[in-house]
Amino acid sequence: MTYTGDVTVGGAPETRELAHLSITKVAVDEKMSNNAYLLRCTATGEQVLIDAADDAERLLELIGGGGLTAVVTTHQHWDHHRALAAVARATGAEIVAGAPDADAITEQTGVTVTRRVQHGDTVAVGGCSLEVIALAGHTPGSIALLHTDGDTGVPHLFTGDSLFPGGVGNTFGDADAFTQLVGEVEHKVFDRLPDQTWFYPGHGGDSTIGAERPHLAEWRERGW
Repeated sequence: MTYTGDVTVGGAPETRELAHLSITKVAVDEKMSNNAYLLRCTATGEQVLIDAADDAERLLELIGGGGLTAVVTTHQHWDHHRALAAVARATGAEIVAGAPDADAITEQTGVTVTRRVQHGDTVAVGGCSLEVIALAGHTPGSIALLHTDGDTGVPHLFTGDSLFPGGVGNTFGDADAFTQLVGEVEHKVFDRLPDQTWFYPGHGGDSTIGAERPHLAEWRERGW
């Protein structure tokens, strides 16, 4: 099956095979339709989950008997970590989050964030690596995760709720937070990454940097 990134709650997950990394995308919770991403190193079999958003049973079924090295929570909002406690208990995985959001995640879930990451840190997926890109604005500690495919050189970016097809994440009417977020996304993502970069958001379908780049000025002008 050709990967499209279009998944539905209750439907089948989609898997994309890169040179050294397998990406499985699944949607959970009818109301919020969150995306969760299971990444697997094809050489070692080690796995990392991005956003244990909901439906622990479904996520654990995806994880299977291969175990889980880490769960990365992209930001502190409740809809992105409702299954975190159950997944953590079942797998013993390291719990990773952006440092400014870590305390809030622990307060909301009862799960200790065992690794607080900053911009430029890396998270290993077996022999593969995810670079942490801090994107404050949607929340103070929101992070994206960047993997560059070893064969093609194409970047793959997991953006949480900081970047979607059609705009940056919600800043809830806070003009300063919007200015901060759109500035960080422009500087750290659009100024750095090529058009073929594929990105995977926290809700809905995927897109590429090239498809979104022409609209940056529009986003700034509309203010959300």
